[in-house]
Amino acid sequence: MSGVGKSLIVAGLCRLLKQDGLTPAPFKSQNMALNSFVTADGLEMGRAQVMQAYAAGLEPEIEMNPVLLKPTDDTGSQVIVNGRPLKNMPAREYFAYKKTLIPVIRSAYEKLSAKYSPVIIEGAGSPAEINLKENDIVNMGLAEMLDAPVLLAGDIDRGGVFAQLYGTVMLLPEKERARIRGFIINKFRGDPSLLDSGVRTIEEKTGIPVLGVIPYIPGLKLEDEDSLTERFDRDWSKNALIRIAVIHLPRISNFSDFDPFEQDPDVSLIYTSDPEKLKEADLIIIPGSKNTIADMEFLIDKGLAAALKRLCGMIPVIGICGGFQMLGENVKDPSGMEGGGEVDGLGLLPVNTILQKEKKQTRTEGMINKNIRGIFSGLEGLPFSGYEIHMGSSYLSGHAEEALSDIIISTGADVYGTYIHGIFDNAEISGAILDALAKKKGVTLDLTRQTDQHIIRDKEYDRVADILRENLNLTFCSWL
Repeated sequence: MSGVGKSLIVAGLCRLLKQDGLTPAPFKSQNMALNSFVTADGLEMGRAQVMQAYAAGLEPEIEMNPVLLKPTDDTGSQVIVNGRPLKNMPAREYFAYKKTLIPVIRSAYEKLSAKYSPVIIEGAGSPAEINLKENDIVNMGLAEMLDAPVLLAGDIDRGGVFAQLYGTVMLLPEKERARIRGFIINKFRGDPSLLDSGVRTIEEKTGIPVLGVIPYIPGLKLEDEDSLTERFDRDWSKNALIRIAVIHLPRISNFSDFDPFEQDPDVSLIYTSDPEKLKEADLIIIPGSKNTIADMEFLIDKGLAAALKRLCGMIPVIGICGGFQMLGENVKDPSGMEGGGEVDGLGLLPVNTILQKEKKQTRTEGMINKNIRGIFSGLEGLPFSGYEIHMGSSYLSGHAEEALSDIIISTGADVYGTYIHGIFDNAEISGAILDALAKKKGVTLDLTRQTDQHIIRDKEYDRVADILRENLNLTFCSWL
């Protein structure tokens, strides 16, 4: 099922096999996620395959994730093919359409496999979703298409792992069962010998070996792919010196932007839609959104908009991408990219936004602009790198003919907006923000603990690879 740890296992295998001198690459034919990334050539792909690519020591390539679905509401998604938006589709329309994507998927895989070996394929959700098996292009249907052996992972942390594994196998036709070469039991806490009798029984009943029991990995500093992340359930850490509140939008995207603030044990970051929680924060962040207008209406309905206006000038506010658009005076959607219409923004920045048909997808780097006002004025001149993914262009009030060019827009009321995802990955930038918050509050942080995010993630790939090497029977590598 979703959330069993497939993405992390693939990343760990990519690093492990790279350590062993192979040239692995990840592949996921169809991903559904709001956390996305822009490749060096300006194409959009899911962040899970980005993480796996970096674990393999590779620059992310669009062939690693040729189809990306970004949910726009409860029943539809923006369909992105080969890194470019195709159109928004209701679920039923996409279900009927997706088989036409097989040539795209096959071509992407063939390009990857011509350069890298092995290609490690991640499925999506469960291979036993029998209501969706027709025209399957991501699980057992893909394995059949590419003649790939399969490892089936189950999550013991949520209970019922043997039922998960047995039930999945029994719901598959015999031809597909034969592709499953081994089980992986993931996220185990405790003494694995206690599982011995269960392991023997599941092997006897299915004829499939359990290749390993992978322990739960606490405190892992790698980004989560989607809304199943445990971080959305956290409350403030006790005795935290600095508290950061990220507003939990219904269509939140790219929440991995805020991982750098979670490095310091004296900093507590939570996701919340409770207006009362905002009063307790030292910094409020409005994150990216896949539907700015709908999520702005959510802020209004939940009383968050009123709370943000009341707290303006007392607690600094940063908006990223869609959150930046919400901080402005209004957002208009004349082309119906998010369902049409318009909405008044928070009015905390002198900015107006028009959503457009052409999606901006680009990597960007440089120096943060001059003349930043307020508590974060120390950011001026610091180097940044990141990427933009958004449908709209924003304009300063009274200047509708010229799109904004500054990296950060600020006011004297400590309100800041930027389109740049990943801007906090630079330890100088996240450190400068935390230092300013600490000085305002009269506390001291050990900012030497702030490290560039790519360095932290690289060490974590090695950590996951070591755990897999220790706990997984790697005889399946003989297939490679």
